[in-house]
Amino acid sequence: MMKKRVKALLIISLFTIAMILTVGCSKNQKNNKDVEINIASLKGPTSMGLVKIMEDKDNDQERLNYNFTIAGTADEITAGIVSGEYDMAAIPANLASVLYNKSEGKVVVAGINTLGVLYIVETGEEIKSVEDLKGKTIYSTGKGTTPEYTLNYLLASKGIDVNKDLTIEYKSEATEVAALLSESDNGIAMLPQPYVTTVMMNNDKVRIALDVAKEWEKVDDGDSAVTTGVIVINKKFLEDNTELVNTFLDDYKNSVDYVNENIKEAALLIEKFDIFKAAVAEKAIPDCNITLITGEEMKSKLSAYLNVLHEQNPNSVGGQLPKDDFYYIP
Repeated sequence: MMKKRVKALLIISLFTIAMILTVGCSKNQKNNKDVEINIASLKGPTSMGLVKIMEDKDNDQERLNYNFTIAGTADEITAGIVSGEYDMAAIPANLASVLYNKSEGKVVVAGINTLGVLYIVETGEEIKSVEDLKGKTIYSTGKGTTPEYTLNYLLASKGIDVNKDLTIEYKSEATEVAALLSESDNGIAMLPQPYVTTVMMNNDKVRIALDVAKEWEKVDDGDSAVTTGVIVINKKFLEDNTELVNTFLDDYKNSVDYVNENIKEAALLIEKFDIFKAAVAEKAIPDCNITLITGEEMKSKLSAYLNVLHEQNPNSVGGQLPKDDFYYIP
């Protein structure tokens, strides 16, 4: 009789513990969903890696309570990142450094989400190496931003003086560059993806001559990388919600893997969320270098890249290089 009573008590105890654990897990999940996470990003490759999380949200399958804002320009969201209106954002790498310096450390970077997306394209067959750009006219977008500094670094590495040895004409819109290429039999331009794909789909004379990211790696022996976009986090939000941030980074990694491994399906989502047309996205994804690099590797690559920009123009990174607290290492 005693054995039966002990056994019964044991079963009740185990059942009670299981119920407590279940309720605890449910409570934690509810708390996670109670925290609204506002994420901003820009149209283009910096947003493309997020689309699986966006789709999961639409299907009520997301693990956290995400809200997404996709902006046309960085100016639309920069103030909100510092103020806390946006908890996280996908923005250009150098802008992250600028915001860190301007806000006195209120912004941290958690990962590289896009590597090099710049390409030298031409309507002729002359450009086989960076040295071949000497004496040419190049059309580009990005005056005063990372495309200009990246191109200048590559040219200088080959002894080409940007002020004497060639002509670079900067245009405000990629569509202007595309129009100039269509009018020339020997036009040369530097453009980012997915605009490269758009131009090539509309003009069969255009070909990719050089992958700027690969040319950079040749110069730098792989110590740094052209870093187009990063994920930044409002520092106070990170301090208050470290576990949620780590969960988001896991979700983001899964989303990036989905985009790179399911190109056709991802392209449809990219159009669904009004980032780019599916036909363009499907062709462009393999050349967009969508990724998620975190931790020490992120710090190593990004700090080296920012150092190159700083050497050319300190203002491009906000006047000075960020300190160690700029880099969030989980």
